[in-house]
Amino acid sequence: MDIGKREFAFDKPHTYIMGILNVTPDSFSDGGRFDKMDAALYHVEEMIRQGADIIDIGGESTRPGYHKISVEEETARVVSVLEAVKGRFDIPVSVDTYKAPVMDAALSAGADIANDIWGLRYDSLFSENGRHSVWDCGSMAEIIAKYQVPVCVTHNRQEAAYGSLLEEVLSDLRESAEIGQNAGITRGQMILDPGVGFGKSYGDNLMILSNLDRFHELGMPLLLAASRKSVIGLTLDLPVDQREEGTIVTTVLAVQNHWNMVRVHDVEKNARAIRMMEKIIGIG
Repeated sequence: MDIGKREFAFDKPHTYIMGILNVTPDSFSDGGRFDKMDAALYHVEEMIRQGADIIDIGGESTRPGYHKISVEEETARVVSVLEAVKGRFDIPVSVDTYKAPVMDAALSAGADIANDIWGLRYDSLFSENGRHSVWDCGSMAEIIAKYQVPVCVTHNRQEAAYGSLLEEVLSDLRESAEIGQNAGITRGQMILDPGVGFGKSYGDNLMILSNLDRFHELGMPLLLAASRKSVIGLTLDLPVDQREEGTIVTTVLAVQNHWNMVRVHDVEKNARAIRMMEKIIGIG
């Protein structure tokens, strides 16, 4: 899969790293640390040096109970940093938003890949009767298809209510892929994420992590985004700034199960874990 100027060999056994850049004052993990331009650019440089393959920019916190901001405010936050990163560094850049107008502006400004925490399903779940999209500019899937860029498709639900968790998550991801294809996004442009921490209970998140092998049934590249999330905090009884060991365990699980990418805050430690684990299992 080509992302920006780089080819990602998802058909070969290697786990790539998506480094997180939150330009929000209220992110659950590092809110306020990188919402100033100089700090954001310094952190990007640091993550690249430590081994990041993609930088993922987020302009609105999605932590539990987060404060929603306007399309205009989120766009202003994201686009200014995106343009600065693209102008200074030669690395693919992702934008993390569920708002189609924000994604439209970001892709127009040069973002290389979309990252949608509602898995292209936000419009079908929340649009008013008679409308196919929440947004005047069109649905998220239509916007991404217009720019012909790849997309990370994250599983999410309004409520953590399942009859059969794994089967329903797999089914929802298949539905997301179908929505994308119907809009003009090819299967070869989609990366699937089971959505640890989104629309799931503590037990649900543990079940996802203990069944990573099941997601190969989907036949598409896989992304694990569990960094510092509540499933780690609840298991270890730790605040967000002390969850790196737990995050590294999830990264090792991803490597063991031949997942294609992890999305993490601490690039350096997780890159080391990937190199070590890949050497042990004979793919490094």
